[in-house]
Amino acid sequence: MKIYIKTFGCRTNIYDSELIKSYIKDNEITNDELNADMIIINSCTVTNQADQGLKQYIRHIKNHNPNTKFILTGCAAASIGKSLYDSKIVDGVMGASLKSNVNKFILNPKEFDLGNLKFIDEKIVSNYENHTKAFVKIQEGCDFACSYCIIPSVRGKARSLESKQIITQIKTLANNGYKEVVLTGTNIGSYGKDIDFSLAKLLKEISKIGIKRVRLGSIEPVQIDDELKELLDEDFLERHLHIALQHTNEYMLKLMQRRNKAYKDLELFEFLASKGYALGTDYIVAHPGESDEVWADAINNFKKFPITHLHAFIYSKRDGTRSVELAKTLGEIDKNIAKARLNEIKEITKMKNYEFRKQQKDLLVLVEQFKDGFYQGYDQFFNLVKIKSDKDLLKTWINIKDYEVEIDKTTAIY
Repeated sequence: MKIYIKTFGCRTNIYDSELIKSYIKDNEITNDELNADMIIINSCTVTNQADQGLKQYIRHIKNHNPNTKFILTGCAAASIGKSLYDSKIVDGVMGASLKSNVNKFILNPKEFDLGNLKFIDEKIVSNYENHTKAFVKIQEGCDFACSYCIIPSVRGKARSLESKQIITQIKTLANNGYKEVVLTGTNIGSYGKDIDFSLAKLLKEISKIGIKRVRLGSIEPVQIDDELKELLDEDFLERHLHIALQHTNEYMLKLMQRRNKAYKDLELFEFLASKGYALGTDYIVAHPGESDEVWADAINNFKKFPITHLHAFIYSKRDGTRSVELAKTLGEIDKNIAKARLNEIKEITKMKNYEFRKQQKDLLVLVEQFKDGFYQGYDQFFNLVKIKSDKDLLKTWINIKDYEVEIDKTTAIY
């Protein structure tokens, strides 16, 4: 059979999809989804829109190939898997803990088994198809209880992979030619708390391997402790941190059941910026309770933050969360107002990123692809650089001293 793996959502899912591929035996893994006999969907369920996107994808494939079989795994398996299975939208549902059983589902797709939410993957990923950098999952689950988020209920409580397993994997990846790794998970800042270890201790171990660049996935402000701060000057760390603020108004943070405080967040960001770091964040606009007065305070605070990268989105209902109940009492924000607020913080961040890029000197770029006449890759600040060259630069590290900074891009000739 021809099997296609469709991945939605986060970097953790990219890792999990590669793990699923490594278990598949006696069948062909194809890159042609329209002619696949079976599609294994590694799903995201972070918003209702993600669920809708999943259903639209299945309809799209069935319009081209009505005989395609579908196995659903990932986060949506736990949230809407039963309804999709009962309505025959998907043929089978495979819980995230059952990756090693994927061949059983391929032979008999009409299975429904959610497994459990206490699992830790034991097999490692040693290679990534079509990726220059490698993703390494270090933990699963989350112990936070943010009012808008369903993920803890579909990923389970925070639990860590043993450091020896992670180090073995990164050594294998290094031997296979990977020089950049991205540490990922549901909530990587919680790494180690259940095994008497820490993210900082893990990074120290990774630094001994010889990886050229280590990038951290999203981390919470309260998880950047003194032990981690002591590593900020180390050369192996990418000079970019993605720190999930979610908002910059104290009232909203309380409504969201967040653990961070806006004034402490600002102190942290200013400290990290003084270390030369580019700083990204997640931000939700138009959550229930975000009145005009609240937004005015939030945007005033936001302008003070040295933010260079932004993953912002308009609040989306997620059935089964406290925020849905809050909307019933506090009301919902008008869609046009929500879009205006989203565009406002995007524009602020765009200009901050432009000013940041103008201040830099040497850029160290890992070239990942050739597209539209340019070699493209990310520098140490996680900014995309487009490079004109007659040389073959794919999968190489280059140091760029002379380049042009524009508002929406950085270009160079090499």
